[in-house]
Amino acid sequence: MTMRRDVHEELRARLHEAAGGHEPDRESILARVERGMAGPAASAHRETRPPVFGWMRVAGATAAVAGVLAVGGYAVASAVKEEAAPPQQEVATSPTPTPSPDATSRAPVPPVDPTPTASPERRESAPPPSGKPSASVTARPPAATEDGPLWSDGSVDPHSNDFWAQSNITIKTREELTALTVRLSVAQTGGVSDAGAWRSLPENDFTLTVGKQDGRLVYTWTLKEGRKVPAGEWVFAGQFDHDRGGRDAGTDRYTVTAAAGSDRLSVGGGFAAVDDADDAGGDS
Repeated sequence: MTMRRDVHEELRARLHEAAGGHEPDRESILARVERGMAGPAASAHRETRPPVFGWMRVAGATAAVAGVLAVGGYAVASAVKEEAAPPQQEVATSPTPTPSPDATSRAPVPPVDPTPTASPERRESAPPPSGKPSASVTARPPAATEDGPLWSDGSVDPHSNDFWAQSNITIKTREELTALTVRLSVAQTGGVSDAGAWRSLPENDFTLTVGKQDGRLVYTWTLKEGRKVPAGEWVFAGQFDHDRGGRDAGTDRYTVTAAAGSDRLSVGGGFAAVDDADDAGGDS
């Protein structure tokens, strides 16, 4: 690139020098033309030549002079223009991309009726998280009840999740019980199936049955004959799987029947929501 620029600069310098030193001798040229026109005829052939050829010679000589002047002027102009013009830079260009056959220039077609005629159906996998019970929840029986020395409470275990739940029945007795039956009835809200059960009293003191009754899952613990329940606080729990999502235990129920000496006792109720379970209490 540098060698090419040096050659151009040397050429321009020589053209400038030649153009500046060239001064056409107009008088010499015209004298030569006049001598050619006035010279003696060398032969008969020249004498018989029409005069038009003489004028053609003059015109040709004039044209030659004009051509020399034009070429010189053109060379000077080219040199000046080339010197003034900035060197061109080569720019790399990327080829024009070929459009994909799947491409389209059409705008998206709007829906026929963008305004819905009715609000879309709201789907919820769980009841809305609200501390206030709904109309159906308001009708549930109290979770905690009391009959003489016997007190009970129903609650949903806080470890329940979207697939599994545990319902706790807590009893407190101030006297020894000679008979006790605890029954848990779980409503079929979808996919409810037995997943186990336990109690805080000795397992060998009770008979456990699990079955279905009127479309509900029922757990029943029955104190064996001759066994006794000492005074204190005890827990009976039923565990079950269910469909995914939060489950409302508002229609679940429990009942507790017992005997303390000659007294027949009975308590029962529903199940408090998880948020309300901590507020339940009773006398020991």
